[in-house]
Amino acid sequence: MSVDPVNLVAFFGMAIVTYFTRVAGLALVGRLNLSPRAQAAFDAIPPAVLVAVIAPSALATGWAETAAAAITALAATRLPLLGVVAVGVMAVVAFRMVM
Repeated sequence: MSVDPVNLVAFFGMAIVTYFTRVAGLALVGRLNLSPRAQAAFDAIPPAVLVAVIAPSALATGWAETAAAAITALAATRLPLLGVVAVGVMAVVAFRMVM
């Protein structure tokens, strides 16, 4: 097996750009004086990304994933993000074992 040098350079280039984008975002947000409305928008980003990742799999797969997504959505109304992810993982594992 050999690695194409062009693909390797592209891979590392994308990794570097992604890393610097994340670091720049953290550095810039710390310097911003956000209004309460803008702060609420920034706080809504992690759940929005989570929904964008989960929704296609919930709608395009079987009943176990759809039921787990519904339970995860209910958990999202009461739990912090890490708890929601844990509930979602446990629900999909449990439903896959049963169904």
